[in-house]
Amino acid sequence: MKITDVRAVQPVAENSPPDWRTSLGQILVAVETDVGLTGYGVGGGGLAGVHVVQTILRDLLLDSDPEPIERLWQAMYQATLPFGRKGIAIMAISGVDLALWDLRGRAAGVPVAELLGGKVGEPIPTYVTVWDEIPPELVQSHRAFKLHVENQEDVRGLLERARSVVGPDCELMIDAWMRWDLETTLQVAEQTADLDLAWIEEPLPADDFAGYARLAAKSPIPIAGGEHEFTAAGFAEIIERRLHQVLQPDVCWVGGLTELLKIYRSAREAGLRVCPHRGSEIWALHAIAAVDPQPLAESGRPWMTWVGGQPPIVDGFIRPTDRPGFGAEIDEDQLQTL
Repeated sequence: MKITDVRAVQPVAENSPPDWRTSLGQILVAVETDVGLTGYGVGGGGLAGVHVVQTILRDLLLDSDPEPIERLWQAMYQATLPFGRKGIAIMAISGVDLALWDLRGRAAGVPVAELLGGKVGEPIPTYVTVWDEIPPELVQSHRAFKLHVENQEDVRGLLERARSVVGPDCELMIDAWMRWDLETTLQVAEQTADLDLAWIEEPLPADDFAGYARLAAKSPIPIAGGEHEFTAAGFAEIIERRLHQVLQPDVCWVGGLTELLKIYRSAREAGLRVCPHRGSEIWALHAIAAVDPQPLAESGRPWMTWVGGQPPIVDGFIRPTDRPGFGAEIDEDQLQTL
């Protein structure tokens, strides 16, 4: 089997957020072969990511055997090294890598989870991010809840009300989205230590390793992060210094499934938890099903309705399907693209 084409487009999605998540957002990558099989993956970087795929990565992969994915990943990383390492180039590689994994599963006729030694069909608990208060009618829809709290005022009051809604046994988390400083984070952690939070997510800028080192040493609540980090190499120092107790790589940004699996292995050796960003999307869901000892899948991007084959969340649980590859169903004839 040989690669005959590598294509990328940026689909138009209704209700996609009017910010960088759209302008530099999700791209669809297709890897075609001479046996009629096509693998699909989702990366990022918007039209800039499309350009990286259509120029550097396509030329690199044409006529290659798609099976040695890990070797192809290294070749793509090396080819983009002068301008890559992080950011848009790695987002583009992510989409290609996922398409190659999808192709591997389709060629074998099995889900990606089975390629990884796992199985599909088992229920995986899900969580969702909410702004402000948790609506009571949402409680049965997920097994855990994360509150988006960029404003640090009255975090305790917000959490107390949330706890009263979801009950004592439901996991609660908060996400500050890199908007706090060290002093604020420690103050919030101390004020809410008795409320049994699973984690405080990204309170500091992603590259403030000195600040995260102090948080790791002093915070009574676990610190989560990594959504905006790239590649297993980028996670290496975070893991070695244990800057986050919960690691949150995004498989569509971090370098694809190849890098996510490396991060899982390193985290397991260090005794750290991995909870992938947007884990209920099919691109990370198969890894969670196969290799995660404490599975919890975050709800995905609701505007990406052009990705068919996404299993539904039912009563707070999601189950990967038994369709080959990631199970994605892409109707390219119906896609609207930029």
